[in-house]
Amino acid sequence: MENQFYIDSKYLSPDALTEKHRLETNPASRTNHMEYLPGMEVIESNVQSCVLEQMNSYDYSKYTADDVKNALEHESCTTEDFKALLSPAAEPFLEQMAQRARLETSKHFGNTVYMFTPLYIANYCENYCVYCGFNCYNHIKRMKLSMEQIEKEMKIIADSGMEEILILTGESRSQSNVEYIGEACKLARKYFRMVGLEIYPVNTEEYRYLHECGADYVTVFQETYDTDKYEKLHLLGHKRIWPYRFDAQERALRGGMRGVAFSALLGLSDFRKDALASALHVFYLQRKYPHAEMSLSCPRLRPIINNDKINALDVHEKQLCQILCAYRIFLPYVGITVSSRESSEFRNGIVKIAATKISAGVSTGIGDHESKYTGKETNNAQGDEQFEINDNRSLDSMYRDIAKEGLQPVLNDYLYV
Repeated sequence: MENQFYIDSKYLSPDALTEKHRLETNPASRTNHMEYLPGMEVIESNVQSCVLEQMNSYDYSKYTADDVKNALEHESCTTEDFKALLSPAAEPFLEQMAQRARLETSKHFGNTVYMFTPLYIANYCENYCVYCGFNCYNHIKRMKLSMEQIEKEMKIIADSGMEEILILTGESRSQSNVEYIGEACKLARKYFRMVGLEIYPVNTEEYRYLHECGADYVTVFQETYDTDKYEKLHLLGHKRIWPYRFDAQERALRGGMRGVAFSALLGLSDFRKDALASALHVFYLQRKYPHAEMSLSCPRLRPIINNDKINALDVHEKQLCQILCAYRIFLPYVGITVSSRESSEFRNGIVKIAATKISAGVSTGIGDHESKYTGKETNNAQGDEQFEINDNRSLDSMYRDIAKEGLQPVLNDYLYV
């Protein structure tokens, strides 16, 4: 069914309500989430099968304290060591893991912490993902910024001192097509030294076009690597197709992107298996594309507007810290981002241990940087936020806080010649 007819409606039409109910209650009515749709590029790669095989066979209950001790004693961390460090048996060893992670971070990244901010330019979406505030059935205020509005937002952000931006859209090709995103990248190049994208997955040549427009790297959330749970959470739209989303980073690298970022949304499924799969996704692609810059993030579910259908599986801060430390020990050269979903206290602590990149001056709404950055009331219409953030600090505030911890805030370390 074409869902553009109700995506911007204040209330769902009777037909849309019927379709929504059918998708929720009748699994047989949904498209096969493992079969590509027309226009989706299929690439020849064994990474997907390698990750799924390891994740599906992972029995974290079998690991013991001795396995964890051995993993921490090894100079380099094997896949088996990593599995032990993610297991419940590693929880009593969190202090030792943190010490090892801190050593690895210092060795490869020094005392630097990179900073960036996201810019949402549209929140239209054609997917029905039951946990997401942007989903096409959610009654929220939709907005798409014009190029003039995008440039105004970018100038406000750049005037704050920020030098890296992450451009985001909802997943709607009809409202935010590749050309629209490309023009936004060209504008971003005027104001920022580093430009990232977090958009719907596209084909290799489209990634190549966006790179030529100015994009440096691509972030894609797999959400969950559990294909069965993925099917129950993504009921409609291109995002429903699990393997196409999985291969997005590899297509981006083939399209010339300098870097790619990976993530599962912790709490959607078994967080230990999702953490394992996320890291192995990086691990295998690192070996195929050793020149590429790769990074991981570790977001947890946050409250969203008009949603009571998803019950997050608890992932506590200690467990999140365990995952981040395990990531650093297993993948010492990989960047690790901790988003504003987490508290300022947690982020202040984790950048001293494992994380290397944080967002600042964050808004997940559309067109509201002027009011948030300057405090000036505007009459501009604003689009609703994707989720509630937890750390509202400005760039200046976060810069000072990082410096107080004896760390070096970095806004950019690239020179273009």
